[in-house]
Parts: sequence; structure tokens; C-alpha cells
Amino acid sequence: MNWKNLTTVYLKELVDTLRDRRSLMSMIIIPTVVMPGLMFGVGKIASVVVKQARAEIPAVMVLGGEDSPGIVGQLQQFEKIRVMPATDDWKQQIADKKVRAAVQIPVGFESGLAGGSAEAVLIFNYEGELKSGFAAREVDTFFRSLRDRTVAEHLTSRSLPATLVKPFEVRRENVAPPEKVGGNMLGGIVPYLIIILCFTGAMYPAMDLTAGEKERGTMETLLCSPVARVDIVLGKFLMVLTGSLSAMLLALTSMGLSAAVAGMLFAGDKVPAAQAAAESGEAMPMIDPMGILGVIGMVFPVAVLFSAVMFAVALFAKSYKEAQSYIAPMMIVVIMPAVIGMLPGIELNAWLAMVPILNLSLVCKEMLSGTWHWNYIGLIFGSTCLYAALALAWAVRMFKREDVIFRV
Repeated sequence: MNWKNLTTVYLKELVDTLRDRRSLMSMIIIPTVVMPGLMFGVGKIASVVVKQARAEIPAVMVLGGEDSPGIVGQLQQFEKIRVMPATDDWKQQIADKKVRAAVQIPVGFESGLAGGSAEAVLIFNYEGELKSGFAAREVDTFFRSLRDRTVAEHLTSRSLPATLVKPFEVRRENVAPPEKVGGNMLGGIVPYLIIILCFTGAMYPAMDLTAGEKERGTMETLLCSPVARVDIVLGKFLMVLTGSLSAMLLALTSMGLSAAVAGMLFAGDKVPAAQAAAESGEAMPMIDPMGILGVIGMVFPVAVLFSAVMFAVALFAKSYKEAQSYIAPMMIVVIMPAVIGMLPGIELNAWLAMVPILNLSLVCKEMLSGTWHWNYIGLIFGSTCLYAALALAWAVRMFKREDVIFRV
């Protein structure tokens, strides 16, 4: 291996890649601009949609209640819902989102309350629909409040304390530090984004430097140069790796700066999470800074693995379009372990530490929360380096085969 020749090949491919619009999009534009824009844009849109849904006064039908005029009157005066007259097609109206929910008041409900016992109230809603869920929640809140008031009235009439039915309260208090809370909340999504960015950052350079060169007819010219095949393939591989790592680092930097700017711009807004934390005296969730550095260190062998595998796979293609058809399905193979790592209840162990991508997702979640399992970290880093070395050796071997390079 000649380092001078390898560097020359790498710099040549770097210049060619920077001239390619598709590679620039995957390496720089998408991670730096598009990804943060999508994340914060989608978050802002979701926040606005939920806020508007909460502000809407939902239409609710009252079924029955002819013999409970007092309860129906209180429902009509309840400011958080709008009572609609009952119709026979109330189920269809809920399904068509014309009415958000319906409540069925049983026969003799009001007299039953006065006597100390009444039948159950049924609330009907559109399961999974946001506004219908809000409406059902408001109706549920009304009847829970009515139940508590009724109990208090019965106790007062018998000269009994209200604490008789609620002798004590149960409270929950967080004892985990802010780093662990923040790492647990964001520890699943951050590795997922990093894995996707490493894959997409390597995808287009890998296709362009192999199938793209075949299609342009420049592969033969490069092979005729007095440079060993190993130096050529390693120079190209380093360019693919550069694309993978650049996409990941640029995205992390851009998202970090965007989050800081957003925090400064909206510092005066009352964010519910921040307000609740301030009122309870708890610190806001955060991510351990050392965990971010640990994640970047653990991602490196995974980026090598992605780059080598995609380089070898794209090498089999005769054209850029064919290479896309080979590599695009690999995205599913990459996403599935990352998604599994986000699921609750999956804990890192020695067996899962040997599973590529899934092990990275699990260990990154731990590191971002400030937990460092050095035995698992060493096992994951070592196994991933082994997989990456095997993938790189396979890529070098494929590049030396004439039937792969000059596949017709």
C-alpha cells in the first residue's frame, strides 16, 4: 500500500464528489439544512395543531337524560364542550368527525345520585382521533368532578369529613438526575438519526465512485494508471467514509446550533415542560455532553461498515440507476434494528451487544443518559470494528475481480 498514491486517489475523488450535485445534497445540504428544518418545522406544526385542537370547543351529543334535567343543564353550561341535540345517526356523525363525542346518561341517573347510587355513564368517542379524544376527556373530567361533589355532599349531610373516602394521596417524585431523564427521552431518537445520516451520507458517493464511473467510462482510465488496486479502492473507500461522517457531524452541529437559537428566540414563551419543571423545583431534562462525544466515537466503526458494504454492493452495478435499486432496499435493513433499539423494555446485554446497529442504538441511549457500561462498550466497539474490517476486506476483494469491475 502506497500512502502517496492512496492520498492522490482520495483527493481526486474528493474533488469529483464536490462537483457532483447529488453527493453534495446527501453530504451537506440535507444534513445541514433539510434535517434540522424538518425536525423543528414538524415539531412547530405539531405544536400548533395540538394547540388549536385544545382550543376548539368540541361538539358533544347527550343521549338520554330526559329524567335528569339538572345534569343535562350542567352539561349545557359546561364551558369546555358544546352540547348538540341527539340524533339516531350519532355513531356515524362521530365517525365522520361532525360530532366529537357522545355521552349516554342512564335512566334515573339524577335520582340515583341523590340516593347514593347510580348506573354507569358511557362516553363514546373516535379512538385515535385527536379532537375526539380531547372531547371525551373533557366529558370524563365533568363527570368525575360531579362524582366528587356528590360524595362530598353526602358526607357533609352525615357530618362526616371529606377525607373519609380519600384518606391519603399518592405522589410521584423523580429522583433521577436531569442527564438521565434527558438521555432516556432522546436517547432513542438521536442514535436513530445518526444511523440514517451515516447511511445516506455514504450512499450517493458509493454509487457515484463505482457504478457512476462505470457509466461515464472513467473506470478503465483509472485502472490503467500506475496505481495498485488496493490504493485505488482504499482511496475511494475513504471518500465514501468522508461522506458518511460529514453528513453525521454536520447534522449534529446544525441541529445543536438550531436548538440553541430556538431556545434563545423562544426563551420568553411558556413551554409546558419548562413551566412544570420550574413549578416543581426540578431541573429541566438535558443530555450528558460526554455522552455525545461517546456516541460519535461509537459511530465511527459503523460508518466504516456502511461505507464498505455500500461500496462493494454498488460495485456490482453496471449503472447508477442499477446501483440505486441495489442499495435502496438496504435502508430497511438499517432502519429496523435502529427502530427496535427505540422500543421500551429492551435492555443492553452481551448477546445484543453483538448485533450490528442494534447494539449502537442501545449503547448510545445509555451513554446519553450518563451510564457507561465499559464492558459492553468494549464488546460493541470491538465487534463492530471486526464487522467493518471484514466488510472492507470484501470490498477490496470485489474490486480486484475483473468480472465485477467490467460486468456487462
